[in-house]
Amino acid sequence: MAGRFAPRSAPHAAVPHQVTTPAPAALTRDWTPPGPLDLRLVLGPLRRGPADPAFRMSADGSVRRASRTPAGPGTLHVVARDGRIEAAAWGPGAAWLLDQLPTLLGAADEPEAFTPRHRLLAATHHRRPGLRLLRTGLVMESLIPSVLEQKVTTDEAYRAWRLLVRKYGEPAPGPQEYGLYVMPDARTWSLIPSWEWHSAGVDSKRSATILRAVRVARRMEEAAAMELTEAMARLQAIPGIGPWTAAETLQRANGAPDAVTVGDIHLPGIVGHALAGNRNADDEEMLSLLAPYEGQRHRATRLIMLSGNTPPRHAPRMTRGDIARL
Repeated sequence: MAGRFAPRSAPHAAVPHQVTTPAPAALTRDWTPPGPLDLRLVLGPLRRGPADPAFRMSADGSVRRASRTPAGPGTLHVVARDGRIEAAAWGPGAAWLLDQLPTLLGAADEPEAFTPRHRLLAATHHRRPGLRLLRTGLVMESLIPSVLEQKVTTDEAYRAWRLLVRKYGEPAPGPQEYGLYVMPDARTWSLIPSWEWHSAGVDSKRSATILRAVRVARRMEEAAAMELTEAMARLQAIPGIGPWTAAETLQRANGAPDAVTVGDIHLPGIVGHALAGNRNADDEEMLSLLAPYEGQRHRATRLIMLSGNTPPRHAPRMTRGDIARL
C-alpha cells in the first residue's frame, strides 16, 4: 500500500572501513506525491560534486544517498516511476529515512505560495512544475560541507569533503556496489588531526569552525525544528558561521523557502542581471530586487538559476587559498 513500508529482514549495522557480509534486504516504501516531482531538481542540492561519496545520481534518474540519521547510518535509494516514488533503505537508519521520505521530497513545501512578479520567473515556474524544496531534517550533514565551501573554489571544497568522508566516514549500509560512505559522527570529526585537515586542503579557520560546531552537534540539530529566524540565530551563535553558511545549511535541512543566500560572490550579479539587467548588483540591490518575493526568496533564486538567464563571467575565478567566507 502506498505510504506503508515493511521489513523484509532485519537490517545490519554498517561494517566500518570494510564490507565483508552480504547486503541485507531492504525496507521499502512507495509514496505518491501531491503533484509533479522532479527528483533531480529536488535532491540535486544535496550533491557535493560529481564524486560525492554520500550521493549518487544514476542515468535513469534514480538517487542514492547515505545519511547519518538519529537512528544511525542509513542508505536510501529513490526512483520515480509513473508518478509514484519507490524507495528502498538499508541500515539502522532505514526506517527513519523512509518515515521522512515525503518530507525529504518536499511534501511540506508550498510551491503554490509563490507568485511570480517577473516574466522570467513566471516562465521558469511554469516550465519547472517538478521543483519542490527538499527538507532533510539533518543539520550537520549540510552544515559541515557548507563550512568547507566557505570562500574557496567548489573543486577545493568538493575534494575536501570527498577525502574526509572516505577516510573518516564508514561504508554505507546496503548493496556494496553502491560504493557510498556515511559521513563521520561528531566525535570522529572532533578527532581528525590538524595535518589531515591540511592534507585535505582545509585551512585552520574552516576546520576550527567545524570543530566548534561538532562539539555542540545536538544543539545544532535542534535548528531543524525551528522557524527560520531562530534557526539562523542558533547556527550563527558558532564563531565562523555567518549568514551565508547558515542559509546554505537551512535551505537543505529545513526546506526554508526564504533562506536567501547573502555574502555570495556570484549570486547578487546573477539576480541583478536576471531581474534588472545589472550584472554588478551587490547584496543590498539583490535583496531589494527580491523584496516582492519575501517569504519565498530562496525559491525565487532557485528559479533564476534554473532559467539559464545568467550573465557570462568576465571576472577572474576565485583563486585557491582564499580566506574563508563567514
